[in-house]
Amino acid sequence: MYHWVGWPLDRLLILFVALAFLLIGLQVTMSHYRQNFHHKAMWSPVVVSPLIFLSGLGLAVYPSAFFHYLFVFLLFAGVLTGMAGFYFHYRGVGVRVGGYASRNFLMGPPVVLPVVFLAMSALGLIAVYWR
Repeated sequence: MYHWVGWPLDRLLILFVALAFLLIGLQVTMSHYRQNFHHKAMWSPVVVSPLIFLSGLGLAVYPSAFFHYLFVFLLFAGVLTGMAGFYFHYRGVGVRVGGYASRNFLMGPPVVLPVVFLAMSALGLIAVYWR
């Protein structure tokens, strides 16, 4: 019952980020599977998400240098993945009939989801490096 007592905020944030990547990874996998992974870049968030989840969970439960460096490396990969995803999703909206019309933002690839991926990666980096 009292396993959480004494955990610093950064450790709780790392656990939160790890669990968030589990859910984001499920959503990204379903969305990209629905599109049949027609672009190789679609595999990046599908692969990176569970790795961030596992390394973050490991760091929260068993803080060690290995999990620390692995988590940080994967979070930087998450930032790059989010940036690339934003580019591909934004471009994907533009190539639809009608270009950047509001209906294409509603029906096309979700432009905000890669930003969420990037923001969660940044939150994880803040949790690791905040002093």
